[in-house]
Amino acid sequence: MSQPPPSANAERLSRAERLMAEKAYEPAHALCMEALSIDPAAAGAWFLLGVLAADHDNPGKAAELFARAASLDLDDPRAPAQLARCLIALNCRDEALTQAQVATGRGPADALTLDTLGVVYSRAGLHERAVGFFERAFAREPRNASFAYNLAASRQFSGDFDGAEAAYAQALAIDPSLHRAWSSRVQLRRQTPEANFISELEAQFAAAGQDADRRLHLGHALAKTHEDLGAPETALAWLIKAKAAKRRQIGYDPRADADLFAAARATFAPGDVAAGDPSDRPIFVVGLPRTGTTLVDRILSSHAEVTSAGELTNFGLVLKRMTGSPGAFVLDETTLEAAGEIDLRKAGAAYLQSVAPLVADGARFIDKMPLNFVYAGLIHRALPNARIICLRRHPMDACLSNYRQLFATGFSYYDYAYDLADTGTYYVGFDRLVAHWRAVLPADCFTELVYEDLVADQEGETRRILDFCGLDFDPRCLAFHENAAPVATASSVQVRSPIYSSSIGRWRRYGPGLAPLRSALEAAGIEVADDQGR
Repeated sequence: MSQPPPSANAERLSRAERLMAEKAYEPAHALCMEALSIDPAAAGAWFLLGVLAADHDNPGKAAELFARAASLDLDDPRAPAQLARCLIALNCRDEALTQAQVATGRGPADALTLDTLGVVYSRAGLHERAVGFFERAFAREPRNASFAYNLAASRQFSGDFDGAEAAYAQALAIDPSLHRAWSSRVQLRRQTPEANFISELEAQFAAAGQDADRRLHLGHALAKTHEDLGAPETALAWLIKAKAAKRRQIGYDPRADADLFAAARATFAPGDVAAGDPSDRPIFVVGLPRTGTTLVDRILSSHAEVTSAGELTNFGLVLKRMTGSPGAFVLDETTLEAAGEIDLRKAGAAYLQSVAPLVADGARFIDKMPLNFVYAGLIHRALPNARIICLRRHPMDACLSNYRQLFATGFSYYDYAYDLADTGTYYVGFDRLVAHWRAVLPADCFTELVYEDLVADQEGETRRILDFCGLDFDPRCLAFHENAAPVATASSVQVRSPIYSSSIGRWRRYGPGLAPLRSALEAAGIEVADDQGR
């Protein structure tokens, strides 16, 4: 039997690609396998199988398939670009950037590949590099709302707020139901009686039905608007309405975080000795989100001898890989328990090696991942000369700030923040864990910084923290808002302004709606009547 001409296979893959675009995966898969039975080196078939695996949330398998496609066709930029995206999802940053460079060298021209490369660079923290790819993608497909949204977010992280506003507006003009763009756009600027989107947001919320994610984003946008307009109790009512469906959907159980904190306490007990890697380069800034961690990162990174490496998951990933613990979660009880059995000196060295591409050789650097407060005992054992700065804030303000925050819904670590009482319970666990660290970790390696104290005495607290880190005073640390480096956190707007005190005591404006939060704190013996950070 004669072999079909090459054009027949090309047509077969073209049909498979059309089916894939329609999410008709089974017939598309069958066509790809048929094409490979005729030509095992058909790069297009391997590429489409990679797309299928990626669409089914299997980045590991997708990476294998895209790598095969990239090796078979040395001209097509799509496969290395998609491989890079899979690798960044697998927390393989260096490998992802290598593949992104390969794709760039192949001259990508189609909008999807350009947008994909923008996503890779953005998730790698290289926002200024990402902007150019997003701009080119949107220029090629100016009716694609998702491309406009990605461009807007990247501009925002890079500090181009006017450009971000324009791109968010373009995204919503294309697709008024794009809920992510609404929540992001409203966060950019203070809403006023003359300039707000209440009518549009309420209409979109009504149209959202029981779509938990749409309700969440739109409700947060309405809450932010009413806060700006001086109606915090109305804002709180919108938050409660916005979060209810998501809370039901995730089925959060506070006992899981209680077990996590108990496992964390066991990682460093009184009398334990740290004998890890001797480097003093890392400065870990930890604490609950939205309590000043980004502010402290900007203050310290304004120092001539300090670089911010951003919010890194590297320490947790090193532990996960070295323990080989089962499960998809990096931060979990099983991994913490298994970490006591590994060589933590090697873990410290592996962490430093993983961070090396992000910071200059020998430079002091900041790892500003708030959730690293769970790892404080293990960080000290792995890197006994590293500094750990834990942010504290008045418990009601800290909890309210977490409840008000729209966290990425793909991360279960923040599932406590969909309910006021759950948020209070989580704070209780955090407070008790930090008290343990305060008792067992050396004072020259672990310190707490109260947000209210920093606002009241910026220079005094800045000098204290610099001294704790072994750094001379640098006046640029007091002008942190002039730091032009990108910021990829929820504080990307706030940290470009000088320190302000308007958020202190914010909880007092919200009225009786915060009763479940206050009850959860007071039932655990946490005093909330004053403005102290502990």
